[in-house]
Amino acid sequence: MGLSFVSRRAMAVGAMVVAGALGLSACGGGESTASPSDGASASAPAAAEGPKLVTPGKLTTCTNLPYEPFQFKEGDKVVGFDVDIVDLAAKKLGLTQEIVDIDFAVIKSGAAMATNKCDVAAAGMTITEERKANIDFSEPYFDATQALLAKKGLGVKTLDEVKAKGLKLGAQASTTGLDYVKEKGLDPKEFADSSKELLGLQSGQADVIVQDLPVVLTWLKKPEIADKFELVASLDTGEQYGIGLKKGSDPVLLKAINDSIAEAKSDGTYEQIFVKWFGKKPGELG
Repeated sequence: MGLSFVSRRAMAVGAMVVAGALGLSACGGGESTASPSDGASASAPAAAEGPKLVTPGKLTTCTNLPYEPFQFKEGDKVVGFDVDIVDLAAKKLGLTQEIVDIDFAVIKSGAAMATNKCDVAAAGMTITEERKANIDFSEPYFDATQALLAKKGLGVKTLDEVKAKGLKLGAQASTTGLDYVKEKGLDPKEFADSSKELLGLQSGQADVIVQDLPVVLTWLKKPEIADKFELVASLDTGEQYGIGLKKGSDPVLLKAINDSIAEAKSDGTYEQIFVKWFGKKPGELG
């Protein structure tokens, strides 16, 4: 009697599952036919097979503010190039991006993701072999280079001239710019973030600073900066930015990020975002 009852029960449950599946198919349709406004239907596949997240329903991104134009505050909202790039993946997964401001050293070490402070990191972060030991990276989404910003009239064009003249050099802590000038034999004053670095230049703590070219170009759009300071050199360091993830990253999340970057580059969305934040097309910055 026990076996017969189990068998009949299993058949009944199986029939109910099939009927339920057919009903869902008839009502919801495939993912490709879901209306953009139908949030529940469109996000159901992502919910069923979605990534493991720090906070359900949110893609939590660690960054280090401010780093204009990649991420910075505009009123109460964090905006920027990196924000828009991560938003592409968030929307692909049916998630809302939430941004956490944290020290860059904690990001580049991988600790921010390892301790579940965030799911991803987008902080104008160069992909390096050293960082890859602690972080998984997406495919590159930005080609970067370094630049020197100096007081007007110093008459320097190279790091060698900065060194020969005994000028005070500044750099942002924990960055590839800092590493680069140290490798060239300079010993710069370190600043905790980009805004403190710029303030150091303005206050005379540094005569020249090294910083990512797009950041320098954004600063120079402000008259109070352009009146007193100038771009004296671009340093072709061959860097590329990547979105950081926890080591041994969730394959669903990594794929969504890589796919969204590839799709944006293919359909023109990437160029639109690039022009929005840099005023030029990719490849035209410097």
